[in-house]
Amino acid sequence: MSPTIVNNVESLCHVKHILQMGGAEYAKLGTPNNTGTRILCVSGDVVNPGYYEVEVGKVTMGEVINVLCGGLKPGRKLKAIIPGGSSSKVLRADETYKLKDGREIGIMDIPMDFDTMAQCGTMAGSGGVIIMDDSRSMTWVINNLNNFYAHESCGQCTPCREGSLWMKKISDRIVGGTASPDDVDTLETVANQIEGKTICAFGEAASWPTQSFIKKFRDELKGDCKTELTGKIVSDEGLVASAKLVKA
Repeated sequence: MSPTIVNNVESLCHVKHILQMGGAEYAKLGTPNNTGTRILCVSGDVVNPGYYEVEVGKVTMGEVINVLCGGLKPGRKLKAIIPGGSSSKVLRADETYKLKDGREIGIMDIPMDFDTMAQCGTMAGSGGVIIMDDSRSMTWVINNLNNFYAHESCGQCTPCREGSLWMKKISDRIVGGTASPDDVDTLETVANQIEGKTICAFGEAASWPTQSFIKKFRDELKGDCKTELTGKIVSDEGLVASAKLVKA
C-alpha cells in the first residue's frame, strides 16, 4: 500500500459540482437531510451489476434491483441484501422494517438514504450494495467476509488481531461441515468481544457482519453444522487448550 491524500474519492468528486451549482442548488438534489447524489456499487445476484449514480433517497431498493439492475437472475428469489458495503448489517428479504413515523415497509420499499437505513438496523455506508438470491449459502457468505477481515486486520489491537482470525477459523469449520452447532454461538461471542474494543473502527467493521448474519440466519448456520458434535471440542486450538499443551 502507498500513502495518499485522497480520503474519499466520491466526496471529492462532488466538490466540482457543488462549486459549479452552488451549495443551495446542489442541496436540492436528494431528500431532506440526505442531499446530493451517491454512487451505488451493486454486485451479486442481479442481471446487470455495476455503478449507478442516484439522488440520495430518490430511489428504493426495489428500483435499484428491478429498474437499474434489470432484476434478479432468472428463476431466483431475493434472500438478503447487504446495503452499504460488507460491514453493514445484512437485511433479510422476508422482514418488515418499522420506521420512526410508524410505517412498516418491506425491503423493496426502503429508500436508499442514510436515515432510513439506520432505522432499518443497518447503514448506507459506502454504497456497496450486495444482492443475494435464494441460491446463496449464508454460511458461505459469512465465511467469505470473515476471511476478508482476517486478512485485512492490521494486527495492532489484540481483540481484532486475534478475534478476526478466530472468526475466520470458526466459519471455515462451519462452511467445511466440520463444526459443532456450539461453534455458531462461539462465533457470535467472539464478534461481541471485538466490537467497541479497538482503536479504529475496523473492529466494528469485522464484527458487525458476523453479529447480523447470526442474528438473521442462525438456524441456517447451525443447520450446516454436525449435531453429533454438540458439546464436543472440535478445533485444534480447543484440543490444545483442554489438554494444557503447547502445539508444536
